[in-house]
Amino acid sequence: MGPASKLSRRHFLTGMLGTVACAGIPVPRSAASGYRYAVEKLRTAHIGVGGMGAADLASIASHAGVEVAALCDVDRRMLEPAAAKFPLAHSFVDYRDMLSTMVDAIDAVVVSTPDHTHAPAVMWAMNHNKAVYCQKPLTHQVYEARRLREVAEERALITQMGIQIHAAAVYRRAVEVIRSGAIGLIREVHAWSNKNWGFDGGTLPAETQPPRELNWDLWLGTATHRQFVEGFYHPGSWRKLIDFGTGTLGDMGVHIFDTPYRALRLTAPTSVKTNCRQPNGIGHPETVIVEYEFPATEFTTDAFRWIWYDGSNAPTSGEKFGLPDDLRLPDQAALFIGEEGSLLLPHVSELQLFPADKFADYKPPQLEELNHYHQWIDACFGVGAPSANFSYAGPLTEALLLGVVASRFPNVKLGWQSDEFAFVEFPEADQLLRSAYRSEFAVENL
Repeated sequence: MGPASKLSRRHFLTGMLGTVACAGIPVPRSAASGYRYAVEKLRTAHIGVGGMGAADLASIASHAGVEVAALCDVDRRMLEPAAAKFPLAHSFVDYRDMLSTMVDAIDAVVVSTPDHTHAPAVMWAMNHNKAVYCQKPLTHQVYEARRLREVAEERALITQMGIQIHAAAVYRRAVEVIRSGAIGLIREVHAWSNKNWGFDGGTLPAETQPPRELNWDLWLGTATHRQFVEGFYHPGSWRKLIDFGTGTLGDMGVHIFDTPYRALRLTAPTSVKTNCRQPNGIGHPETVIVEYEFPATEFTTDAFRWIWYDGSNAPTSGEKFGLPDDLRLPDQAALFIGEEGSLLLPHVSELQLFPADKFADYKPPQLEELNHYHQWIDACFGVGAPSANFSYAGPLTEALLLGVVASRFPNVKLGWQSDEFAFVEFPEADQLLRSAYRSEFAVENL
């Protein structure tokens, strides 16, 4: 698109909205509100293009309505292969430079970075009225999740959190089965992952020099500066560390919590308590049990319980839950225990109902597969709505991250007052709801 096209874009959108709508051309919803989304293509900017970011980039670019306009990664070993696949896209190492330079040449931003960079990058984009797709968990801190939801709602932005299985038929089917009352009101949810994304060591490994392709200061971003350690932070182990990731609970918990949280229409928890080792100031615990209390809903009993297990705490036998003794439980799953039966939902697999003989003839609903990425893109063109937008993803992430905070206070039941955004008479925990950013990475509205 040439300079003349860019200069006339606002006038084109304003003058042609009625014409293109009548002609059947999809019009981005935000165009009617004065936001500068492209009519013919949704121009995307991608922050983080290695690992999961590469998968996000490929999936979003697969939509016929997308034009990849900009790519950003602090590690050139990730950036250069992505740039080779999208040679017309502009490449950047610093997302702040990219967003400032491309502000009038992009319509939507995709954030696929380590957790601690999610909120500042997303908020910058939303401050400039861009649609946003952000990988899970939505944020690193509870406060950030609250603010991203509030700003997204205030500005009526098209948003989606990257929990791709949220759109999968098997998970949506489980939601419908639970809400149909097939196993009665739910009295307990048990959810688990055998991953142990934590660090129980008491000291850091020896410092090393970062590779020349990595801008270490930009990778640290909002976090306090420290020296690089080969293989400890980047590219993957950051999930284990309290300054950058959210442990197994934030990594896999967001996937496995998602369906029960959605199916039962849960709101903010009223309390959270963890069983884990004492904090070491460096990493999340390698094994945790988290007990939540939520207000009852139309799909739960009044005395509803929710328990999360990870690492070696993950249950292996069905006997623990009144299921067949010889049932080998999946490594990652959610189990709904109802008044009239149980539903086991393995991670990325088909649901199972118990007692098996009672449900031998039960036929769960058959649903079409949906594309989580394309759902967001279509919504930018005014077609449908994202099912994991920040109005949903924000509260879900808040609930998860309260468990992450509670792991810093083992065996203490922390009451939570969502309206007050505070723990009940426990200011020590309140201090962990947010942390200060380094000044050069500060962003308005956070």
